[in-house]
Amino acid sequence: MTISQTIIDFTHKCLQQGDLLELDLTYVQNQLLRIFHLKELDQVDPSANLAQLDHLDLLDQLLDHAVDLDLIEDNSSNRDVLGAEIMDLVTPLPSQVNAKFWDLHRLSPKLATDYFYQTSLQNNYIKSREIAQNIYFSHQTDFGDLELTINLSKPEKTSKEIEEAKNNPSDYPVNLLSYQNEGYRGHVGHPGRSNHRLIRLTLDNGEQWGFQYSPYAYYNEHSIFLSMAHRPMKVGKQTVVNLLNILEEFPHYFVGSNAGLPIVGGSILAHDHYQAGRHQFALDTAPSIYDFTLKGVQASIVNWPMSVIRLKDPDRNKLTQAAQVVFQEWESYSNEDLSIQAFTGETPHNAITPLTRKDGTDFVVDLVLRNNRTDKTYPDGIFHPHPEVQHIKQENIGLIEVLGLAVLPPRLKGELQEVRDYLLGQTGQVATIHQAWAESLKEKYGILSPEEVDGVVQAEVGEKFLQVLKDAGVFKLDQAGQAAFKAFADDLAQHE
Repeated sequence: MTISQTIIDFTHKCLQQGDLLELDLTYVQNQLLRIFHLKELDQVDPSANLAQLDHLDLLDQLLDHAVDLDLIEDNSSNRDVLGAEIMDLVTPLPSQVNAKFWDLHRLSPKLATDYFYQTSLQNNYIKSREIAQNIYFSHQTDFGDLELTINLSKPEKTSKEIEEAKNNPSDYPVNLLSYQNEGYRGHVGHPGRSNHRLIRLTLDNGEQWGFQYSPYAYYNEHSIFLSMAHRPMKVGKQTVVNLLNILEEFPHYFVGSNAGLPIVGGSILAHDHYQAGRHQFALDTAPSIYDFTLKGVQASIVNWPMSVIRLKDPDRNKLTQAAQVVFQEWESYSNEDLSIQAFTGETPHNAITPLTRKDGTDFVVDLVLRNNRTDKTYPDGIFHPHPEVQHIKQENIGLIEVLGLAVLPPRLKGELQEVRDYLLGQTGQVATIHQAWAESLKEKYGILSPEEVDGVVQAEVGEKFLQVLKDAGVFKLDQAGQAAFKAFADDLAQHE
């Protein structure tokens, strides 16, 4: 197919599906000529099978043409940057997206997010095809069905791309969450963001925030709320105020924040932000096992492998005051018998992962107690995945894992296939980090059939994730841990 045919098909396909208006057709075609350094467009008709063509497949063909014309090198970075630049031509301006979003929001918050989500899918900002490559399965436990995904969506850079990025550092945009990414072309060290759009919102305290979707989503409508100010994360009372404020505007979403300390926090602590989405996690349906009242608010300990205090009330202000008590008390709480130490000198170790959602007319605040202290036995973190499970998961446990969804590294795709082959009796060796585990599985199950092996391996990986969550729990599930947790809750209940 000639490049003219591809341009004609791409623009008419966007016209057909409503991403482009008739009045803008010639303009966009000419902009594509500019991008491809062409002087003219052959006058050809759209392909007869246009209705069956996918606009993203046509985008791929345009990128192939760019490679053939030596406009870009054929690597993931350059294709990403140019692909975003092309899709920007059929994406409304930020002002237009925001105007339509808030017009729809006045009718229904869900209508507004549906519009923005579909826009982000259509213009390939959300990498739906790459996300579809992720491996997903669930595992039934006494705490509900845990979810697990092996993340295969983010393209791996070549050594040349990595080296080029190192040799050309840039401080703009400030980071991957900055509002400065909106419309930024990108380069080998920074993803293409020409097609990126950001919804602006003002919180009750006057702060300006942005709302966007995650390009490589881990769950349904995975989204991010980010401060328009460049400041590090600070998690406390104001965090809960902000989360509940956002939840008031987006009641069909959950909204949560990572803890604000290393090891127990998220991957970007340098920029204040929250994560959100429209997905029900196992933690959401976990029942209460110990009830108490805190400042007039219904409170409970949740039946979960990590240590979670749940607050529930229709009044946002009452919830904020109750949450503040938990933050204050946990900040200074120590229990040497449980290895919980609030400070080393002036260095704090206790933190909280706050999560909010609506349940009917009630706001629900789940406060997950965290501690990031290390010692000689556990140099990666006392309440971090322990060495016995790090062959499966060794990264920080952020709010997504806290909720019951394991995001596992791409290396596991090949490594777990080796374990399957080992359990099928087709090989005698697996990766060193999995060898002891694989041997224990063979001793437990013997040689498995092809019909059995996938279920067994997934279930055993699920058990490893369950242990990861138990490792991260500050009040362990044994008698001593639960007695101390209840005593902590009873102390909270004393606050009037």
